[in-house]
Amino acid sequence: MRAAVYRVEHFNAAHRLHNPDWNDEKNQAVFGKCNNPNYHGHNYNLEVGLFGEINPETGYVFDLKVLSDLIEEKILNRFDHKNLNLDVPAFKDLNPTAENIVVVIYNLLRSEIDEKYDLKIKLYETERNYVQYPI
Repeated sequence: MRAAVYRVEHFNAAHRLHNPDWNDEKNQAVFGKCNNPNYHGHNYNLEVGLFGEINPETGYVFDLKVLSDLIEEKILNRFDHKNLNLDVPAFKDLNPTAENIVVVIYNLLRSEIDEKYDLKIKLYETERNYVQYPI
């Protein structure tokens, strides 16, 4: 029997959307308010889903306490109350769009979770906007 388990977390972070290969006018035209030179912030909601077989001995797909600890160690400690552009090495040369953030989160967790589990990440940048990886 396959089932899915989910863990929802929250973090706050600032960022600036900016392409250094473009001039200021083009950055402003494409990214608008998100290109503010002084950055802007979001209250991100993160949903991590694991899909797999229910273990007949434990009744778990995956221990949610273990998943919670992993998310705290690999994601929250890196991203929460940080400026993504300045404080998170993954975004040194990567524009911290929601799409890029969700892929970075996926890769950080994927490397720690056995491949026998399917992993999906949803990242809500606002109440109305979210991204998912993979699709």
